[in-house]
Amino acid sequence: MVVGVIGWELEVFGCQSLKDKRAVLKSLKDRLHDRFNVSVAETGHQQLWQRAELTACVVATERRQAESVLDSTDHLVAGEARARIIDSYRIFY
Repeated sequence: MVVGVIGWELEVFGCQSLKDKRAVLKSLKDRLHDRFNVSVAETGHQQLWQRAELTACVVATERRQAESVLDSTDHLVAGEARARIIDSYRIFY
């Protein structure tokens, strides 16, 4: 069993309040969960309007499978028009 974790530090565009930011993040988190069956949480910068940290986790039988899922999640986040990836990381257990 392999656990893969990926995290993104994001700049969120056009937010005038935390409510605006939460709407963008909720949409992104829901799409990640629905498409790839990963667990996703906002793990940092909760009180900043235009910054966010999201972390996703997947459990797989092989590392290659976990890497494939995390690659797909990374492409989805990179394609989000309302946010830009500032930094990212991956960890496998």
